[in-house]
Amino acid sequence: MELTRNEQAKLRDLRRMKAVALAFLLGAAVVYVVTRLYNDAAPWVGYVQTMAEASMVGGLADWFAVTALFRHPLGLPIPHTAIIPRKKDALGKNLSEFVGTNFLAEVVVTDKLHRVGIGSRLGNWLAQPRNAERATAELATALRALVTVLRDEDVQPVLENAVVRHLVERPWGPPLGRLLSQLLIDGTHHKLVDMLTERVYEWVRDNHGAVLRVVSQRLPAWSPRFVDELVADRLYGEVLAFAWAVHTEPDHPMRIAVDTFLLEFADDLRTDPEMIERAEAIKLQVLAHPEVQILVGSAWGTAKKMLLGAAEDPSSELRRRVRDALIALGRRLVEDAELRSKVDNWLQGVATYVVSNYRGEITALITDTVERWDAEETARKVELQVGRDLQFIRINGAVVGALAGLVIHTVSQLLL
Repeated sequence: MELTRNEQAKLRDLRRMKAVALAFLLGAAVVYVVTRLYNDAAPWVGYVQTMAEASMVGGLADWFAVTALFRHPLGLPIPHTAIIPRKKDALGKNLSEFVGTNFLAEVVVTDKLHRVGIGSRLGNWLAQPRNAERATAELATALRALVTVLRDEDVQPVLENAVVRHLVERPWGPPLGRLLSQLLIDGTHHKLVDMLTERVYEWVRDNHGAVLRVVSQRLPAWSPRFVDELVADRLYGEVLAFAWAVHTEPDHPMRIAVDTFLLEFADDLRTDPEMIERAEAIKLQVLAHPEVQILVGSAWGTAKKMLLGAAEDPSSELRRRVRDALIALGRRLVEDAELRSKVDNWLQGVATYVVSNYRGEITALITDTVERWDAEETARKVELQVGRDLQFIRINGAVVGALAGLVIHTVSQLLL
């Protein structure tokens, strides 16, 4: 299995510490051999020999203990060795129970969130334009990923069905009537009426010949031509003056008549069953029109293109609005203690709900992951992480053994 750069560094440290621990053991063995050869050279040699002997015993014992955690010492199937490979699944289960009890307890999570004060920290962070820009960029990346991963053939039918069903199920008459009534009450329609009357006046002004032909065609055939022209000119002048008056006089009777008609029409759309039914029939005709069907069918493609374009462009209106909204939210969190409290309480509630209902699923991830690991590979992984520190046990065993041997030998000499 290929190791990462960090794991390679840990492996080098582990081998270095193993060499140091082995050096202590070999050093004790060399001293022991030398002192055995010169046992009678001086009284102090016995003390050194005992220290070296005890140091070897301590070093070997701790080497056995450390090695037994990960494998069989010397490859011998000694009982109660290779603990981690043999007990891998049990260790994973115990670890998951430990994490669930001590880290995912409701009291622990709630207390931690309360002390952290996420609302205040989030507000201070988002209030900085640079951070808000970064958050906006991350949201844009997530949006692009989501829109890209959605398949058009899956989304488009759902969207079409939702749009069409919504349009079909809801009657058009009453909402259109309410909207028209509001526009009439606010006077918003006056600009539209002004535009229409202006166009009518301009048409009459620019189509003198057409008006004359229409009038002449309606006069009796026996009427003299000059009479027809006089009548047509007179009628044209009256029509032109009427069109100008309607256009320029806000209180013209024709305008009032139009307002009255529109108000009655809006009221009929809201209350008259016959008018509502006619509006529904028109709605169905509109939705069944091929051009409308094409428009509805291309809705997802158009929306997708717009979303992707807005997400990719840092200066787009969408990203600018999101960035400004995040900055405003951050400032509100900084200034509004009640809002911060709501955010903190909401987060605590979410965290409590998650750990209360899904603690088992979360901790099961540890158990399931450990169970899937190979036993020997698990031992190597654990040794790689903690093996370097465990080598100090071997070193300490050699040192402590030497000191213990010296004390025991000294006491023995004094008592005997």
